[in-house]
Amino acid sequence: MRIGVVFPSNEIGGDTGAVRAFAQAAESLGYAHIEAFDHVVGQPGDYAGRLWREPFVLFGYLAAITTRIELATGIIILPQRQTALAAKQAAEVDLWSDGRLRLGLGVGWNAFEFEALDQDFTRRGKRMDAQIEAMRTLWSASVVDVEVGAEIVKGGGIDPLPRRQIPIWIGGRSAAAYKRAVTLGQGWLSNFQDHLANDREAFIAAKAALVAAAGGSLPSGFGIETWTSPARTSPDTWAAEVAGWADLGVTHISLRTDESRRDQPVRPSSVDLHIDLLTRYAAAVPNLGG
Repeated sequence: MRIGVVFPSNEIGGDTGAVRAFAQAAESLGYAHIEAFDHVVGQPGDYAGRLWREPFVLFGYLAAITTRIELATGIIILPQRQTALAAKQAAEVDLWSDGRLRLGLGVGWNAFEFEALDQDFTRRGKRMDAQIEAMRTLWSASVVDVEVGAEIVKGGGIDPLPRRQIPIWIGGRSAAAYKRAVTLGQGWLSNFQDHLANDREAFIAAKAALVAAAGGSLPSGFGIETWTSPARTSPDTWAAEVAGWADLGVTHISLRTDESRRDQPVRPSSVDLHIDLLTRYAAAVPNLGG
């Protein structure tokens, strides 16, 4: 099991010193990854309109101030972005971090963002399928031919190239997301975000649908991530919850240190409180897989 942390952007994202302190504390405590979410533009009062740091830029900064911890997006809303630019940005982050990027992708839910970025919200699934194939081609050679709708690269490419094919994980709990995850990805971001006692049955049903989409068995090495919210439970249950998730086939857990959910207002808090929860969790669950 690899246990990482969700970057609490809404609460500390505007304070560069807090960002640095949180990331370096997570790494020093042994956490396996830092996961960041993506919203480019939003409306006041809406979840997408909260304070969000741009993940690729954020990870460029974190690559310079950390040495080991994996940098994971959970997710980049790829269909609202230009394909070649996203491929370039991901390649740069992976290079600057010495191969520490795990690229979680999803189709998004906020039509406002797609309109602002001049993309068709209704075709986002098909667009992302084509984008994933195109990005992998762009990462493979400096001269390629790719086409995603009106975006065409013929006889050219990006430079520098990443030194590997960057791992892609797919987020979502729909039939299309399950199929996309097992055919185009190396893992599934399940987006269960409470804790095992409340999410167990729904997770089992979702995983069964994922396995069915794969034809009855998941690809070798396929990863599954869920989230946990330890502030909602007792420390004496934390290690048992990790073991329970592992028994269900979960390979990665991301720890939420905040409680600012979509249906709740943002509650700004000191980074010290977030680090304190990370510290207490690491003491209760010493093998973080990092």
